Amino acid sequence: MKVTFLGTGTSQGVPSIGCNSPVCLSTDPRDKRLRCSIHLEVKGLSIVIDTGPDFRYQMIRAGINRLDAILFTHEHRDHTAGLDDMRPFNYLQNAAVPVYLRQRVMDSFYKQYDYIFSEFQYPGIPELEFNIIENKPFKIDGVEFIPIEVMHYKLPVLGFRIGDFTYITDANIISEAEIEKIRGSDTVVLNALRQEPHISHFTLVEAVEMAKKIGAPNTYFTHMSHQIGFHEEVNLSLPIGMQLAYDGLVLEFPNPA
Repeated sequence: MKVTFLGTGTSQGVPSIGCNSPVCLSTDPRDKRLRCSIHLEVKGLSIVIDTGPDFRYQMIRAGINRLDAILFTHEHRDHTAGLDDMRPFNYLQNAAVPVYLRQRVMDSFYKQYDYIFSEFQYPGIPELEFNIIENKPFKIDGVEFIPIEVMHYKLPVLGFRIGDFTYITDANIISEAEIEKIRGSDTVVLNALRQEPHISHFTLVEAVEMAKKIGAPNTYFTHMSHQIGFHEEVNLSLPIGMQLAYDGLVLEFPNPA
């Protein structure tokens, strides 16, 4: 199984428009962060988690020419705004692309993408096969996904565990019951927005504390703003087994059983 970080930035990306902060002006490519998303290659399947505003460019940059499924963590636009750009996969594959999402996220799509559901459909709209999921394990062509429900302030958001890999973004609370579902993972990804407190995201310190509580051998942090600091400097300050992810980072694991 291969995991590629397509984007590791927060909702505005890094650099953000008009920002002259040292991190936004950094020449280190690891400080350039598109909106949050990952790509999974597992048992011959090509799967993306979240299609943010940078989705088109992320697909081109990573050379992804097939898409077997899309999973959504929640309905915020920095995780959904690129959905229309999946249309080339319809043409390339001559088929609808399966989408896995909660009913609440589906309800938001009726507003965000009303033209997809219109009685009189314009030619060339995205062709999607919607599958409603809950906080219960489900399978895609034999590959098991275990949802992990976290709280993004007052909004429930889903992370996902696939074999020994767990991916969580947009969280500031994880209950004990959900932590138990994560334990035993080899690698965990957690959001770490910035150094200062935030109403709906872990700070870096909070993310480190949560990583210690989970106890995975390897933890990567994602969904980072420029306020987290320079990639190289922050990495040097982190405990052993923890580091910042960056756009283009690839991790490899044995395929799940």
